[in-house]
Amino acid sequence: MDAPVNSPVEWKISDQPVAYPEALAHMEARAAAIAEGQAGEQVWLLEHPPIYTAGTSAQDSDLIEARFPVYRTGRGGQFTYHGPGQRVGYAMLDLKRRSSKGSGPDVRAYVRDLEQWLIETLAAFNVTGERREGRVGIWVRRGDREDKIAALGVRIKRWVTLHGVALNVEPDLSHFAGIVPCGIRGHGVTSLAQLGIPATMADVDVALKLGFKKIFG
Repeated sequence: MDAPVNSPVEWKISDQPVAYPEALAHMEARAAAIAEGQAGEQVWLLEHPPIYTAGTSAQDSDLIEARFPVYRTGRGGQFTYHGPGQRVGYAMLDLKRRSSKGSGPDVRAYVRDLEQWLIETLAAFNVTGERREGRVGIWVRRGDREDKIAALGVRIKRWVTLHGVALNVEPDLSHFAGIVPCGIRGHGVTSLAQLGIPATMADVDVALKLGFKKIFG
C-alpha cells in the first residue's frame, strides 16, 4: 500500500539495472497517484542498462553514434547517457504541497535544489561540484579543464516532478562518446572513480539520502 500523502518521502532502491520503459511507466503512475493524493512522494535510486535518452531540446546532430538504444522522453534537456556505474535518482515530489504559503510552485527553484542536492552529495566525498551559467549539470575543475560529473533533467505534470539526477560513480566513460552530452561541446565527462575516489553505490546512496534531507527536508 502506498504511503499517505503527508508521510515522509519513500526511498526505493533497485540493486539490478532497470529497463528504461519500466522506470518511465513507474514514474508516470506514481506521479499521477501523488497528484490525486493517493500516494506519497518517492525517490528511486537505480541504474539503467546502457542507453541514450533525448530530452525535449535534443538536436539530432548531437547523436553521433547510436551504439545503444535511444529513448525520446518528455524531460527537459538534450541527449544524455545512462548505464551501469551511474546512480540515477528519480524524484517524484509534489511541488504544490512543498510551495510556501502565498507563492505557487517554483520550477526554477526546484532545479536549483536538484543541483544543490548533487553538490551536497559530492561534498561528502570531498569533491567540489559547481554550477556553470549556460551549462546544465554539475562540473568539477581538473587543472585547466572542467568536466561534467552529474546531469539533471526535469518534467512536471500537475505540479508533480518526474525524472531527476544522474551521478557518475564508475560508469564506462567511453560510452558518452556516442553523443554530445547535453549539447555541450568542448568539455569532457568524469566520474568519482576517475577522480580517484573508490565509492561504492551504497556509499553514494547514503550521501544522496543525507544531501536530499538537507535540501528538501
